[in-house]
Amino acid sequence: MMAKLEAKDRERREAELAELHSLERKFLSAEQWKIDYRAHAKWEHYLSCDENPDPTVLREINTFMSLWREDQNKDIKLVMKKGEQVLNLIEKLQLLLLDASSNQITEKEIVQYQESILELQNLLHEKYNGATEHLLKTACLYEDSETGNMHAVIKDKNVTFCIWVNLKKKVRFKSHVFCDAQHGFDLPKSLAVSSVAVRILHTHYDHVSPLWLQCPSVPKLEVLDSKELIQDSKDDVEEPGEGNKADEDPSMPVKEEPSMPAEEKTCGRRKSVVSFQENNSSIADVNETGEEAEKKSEIADKSSLSLAQEPLMQEETSEKEEPKPDENIVDLQQFVPVGGVYHIDALQVPHQVKQIKNWSMVELRNVGLEAYPYPPEEAEDATHPPIEITLRLSDNVMYFATPVIARWDPAGQQWRTDDISNITYETAEKSITFKMGAFYTVALLQDAHINMPYRGWELQPTGVDEALLIVTTVFAMIQIQIKGNQCMLSSVVVEEKQVLSHITGKWISPLNLREVLKKAGVNIFPGECSYAYLSLNKKVSEHLTAESVKDKDWSLYLFNGQKAQKLKITESSEAFSEEREEDSEFHSTIYHMLKDFSSKEAIDKVETTSFLFTDVVYQLLLATRVLTYS
Repeated sequence: MMAKLEAKDRERREAELAELHSLERKFLSAEQWKIDYRAHAKWEHYLSCDENPDPTVLREINTFMSLWREDQNKDIKLVMKKGEQVLNLIEKLQLLLLDASSNQITEKEIVQYQESILELQNLLHEKYNGATEHLLKTACLYEDSETGNMHAVIKDKNVTFCIWVNLKKKVRFKSHVFCDAQHGFDLPKSLAVSSVAVRILHTHYDHVSPLWLQCPSVPKLEVLDSKELIQDSKDDVEEPGEGNKADEDPSMPVKEEPSMPAEEKTCGRRKSVVSFQENNSSIADVNETGEEAEKKSEIADKSSLSLAQEPLMQEETSEKEEPKPDENIVDLQQFVPVGGVYHIDALQVPHQVKQIKNWSMVELRNVGLEAYPYPPEEAEDATHPPIEITLRLSDNVMYFATPVIARWDPAGQQWRTDDISNITYETAEKSITFKMGAFYTVALLQDAHINMPYRGWELQPTGVDEALLIVTTVFAMIQIQIKGNQCMLSSVVVEEKQVLSHITGKWISPLNLREVLKKAGVNIFPGECSYAYLSLNKKVSEHLTAESVKDKDWSLYLFNGQKAQKLKITESSEAFSEEREEDSEFHSTIYHMLKDFSSKEAIDKVETTSFLFTDVVYQLLLATRVLTYS
């Protein structure tokens, strides 16, 4: 009997695959629709004469950045307003990279978009540093009547900017809490009597972590020849005027050195062109000339040749013990920053502005924003008290467990957990207090798989080309409505309470939805390596109405990559068994397996469903991988 069924399956396999390919044409239609939609949007943007540049056009984005670099207005509120425009441009490029596999964009364009993102991120941080420097020079004009020091909180939906300037240098004022933000600090006495300023710059986004963390689906590619990239940039940029050295010499860098604290200025926040290999970001400097690149290529070729010619050396190397991994380095495949980044800096207080009659006099020093060294450079065995920091966590982010606090290591380009201690997490107050040996840029990290595996999931129709996807995790129940070519987060329920109302009720694309949920700490989107961090079991019902499916109507199917079969067991069975349901056959796909038990009405609905709706359902199922991670 089994042999007959397998023979029958082999005979119809070719016909079933042909039928499946005809259904897959819906995805091709959806892809073409997206291409046409993007072309139309690009044309509409051109006709509208919008002041926002097209971030995919190198000439436009470089002109935008050049003009802002030349703008000397350092008012923090204006910088934050301009920053929102910059963040929107970055988001557009990131979404293009996330959809790179189906975007019909070239590897060269992918590198260009990565480069533009990094340039925009660096420019924005440079502007925040410039605004901080400007504010520090006039701190005495905003003295607090009670303490004589200066403190301020300026915030919008993207940034919370807290600054405290120690003007009176009194030990009794070594602690401060920013009332409008609920962030605070407690300084060592040596700092309390020093001319120091403390800045807590909370960016609700992450421009510090490697770019591949935000764009994990970017394909692995090699860095393009630097000379070629720079030459293309030069050809596309309009001449902004005299004095622009980048136009005179193509080997000159496109960007200027940003003003930033000493630690970041030495090590650099970012370099330029990013190459993705094996989910790690290696960074190459865009200032490298074509000749240098060719020399490096020749050296690499010779090195590989010499390694091939000297197998004995390889054997000796392989016999050596591999160094133990540094436990303080955060594995970004397992833990991800949630809730943005906190730039916590000690800064030098510049000479203050002096009021003489109607004149304001301020010393002009072209040194940029200077870090205040702590701990000071003394003998290595000297001990210095730590800094205590308290952070109030955002209400727009869910932390399902005590977050991991990590500091950014600019030299190693990685998050580390060492030199941070005495962590106290107050769940009810949504605050976290900790001590650190120096001033760092820190982030709160959460296990990327804390919501996996899912407890259950359900996809049910709610109308023509409409459906509801429900994913239930240990901590939350997420409901996503699907309609046409869009989806909407309808609710997130945690402990029987609706949360994250600021992101619900908005029709967006599946890509946008994924980023919005991950940013809010509700990650239901496994990565390529998630299987390594979870224990998973290797493991559909016709439904024509909008009501929930009854328990008796569910069936279990098994697909091993070669054939699909209906199982005899049910969800309530005590043990798993691959025993086939009686009077059922094998098929090459689950779709054809289901056809054996489906009505003509159900099959007609499948075949007549809008290709855009089918594509959105496919994207969400592919992103959540509910079949694997449940």
